[in-house]
Amino acid sequence: MPEFDITIAGELNLDILLYGLTEFLPCEQELLASDLAITLGSSSAITAHNLAALGTRVGFVSRVGADAFGKIALDRLRAVGVDLARITRSPKLSTGLTVILPHARQRHILTYLGCMAEMSLADLDVGYLSSARHFHLSSFFLHRGLVREIPTLFRRLKGAGLTISLDTNDDPADRWDDGVQEALGLVDVLMPNEREACKLAGVDDLSAAVQRLSQRVPIVVVKKGAKGAVAVTEGTEVTVPAVPVNVVDPVGAGDSFNAAFLHKYVYGADLSVCLAYGNLAAACSTTRTGGTEAFRDAEYWKQFFAVHAIKV
Repeated sequence: MPEFDITIAGELNLDILLYGLTEFLPCEQELLASDLAITLGSSSAITAHNLAALGTRVGFVSRVGADAFGKIALDRLRAVGVDLARITRSPKLSTGLTVILPHARQRHILTYLGCMAEMSLADLDVGYLSSARHFHLSSFFLHRGLVREIPTLFRRLKGAGLTISLDTNDDPADRWDDGVQEALGLVDVLMPNEREACKLAGVDDLSAAVQRLSQRVPIVVVKKGAKGAVAVTEGTEVTVPAVPVNVVDPVGAGDSFNAAFLHKYVYGADLSVCLAYGNLAAACSTTRTGGTEAFRDAEYWKQFFAVHAIKV
């Protein structure tokens, strides 16, 4: 038996959310926020946290600085049972931080990469990462020290018998290269949103993007927010509607989807079940601030899942 169900190597930071952004953001004028939240951030850490909350055995490798932000982030992961035995620490740089300014249905996002940008393949215990059924990577383009080595990492993990999922997230440089096309050829499950799918495929039409990506990746899953999710495998398309809720905060909903989808996927569930469970977790996430707050409260998320019960 593998030690873990899923291992993840990725970025780790806190999110600071400041609410009440005005329509225009003037310079040299002090503005007052209407609310504040400090939560566990970063796609990799949110996915790891919510996987563990759902009952998945998770091993997580990341890099933090010797600062309070890193300690808080690690404490949040440890509290739900994520294994942190292979975390490395930077002697020079601080833990990353993301500031999010929501405005209506949009948001401004500013991320300081910190020591996540210096993590390289040399910082990863590949034997540890291999002691699982499955490996997941998020935020492909943020791993500045690792990005060129990701295909090498994937080959080593596949050689150890793992399946691999990838959520590239956004490319801040908007180039959509850095070896991502080579990496796609080694991925079993690709998990972009609509915009990311089109960017990765180099087309503007989502249907064309999914068709093109599905020629490279065995399972392509596209998250469509309030429109649900769609997956394509071996020419067959499966679509599952979203769970309707009153959205409080969409931050981390896609990562929550990833967690629940993979929670079912590693045990061989049907694709429709994986999609439905992903949509359920994404909806639950949006009912509280940040990407993990709903899943820090076991009673809350279990009640939500029961009320919005689906056959899983």
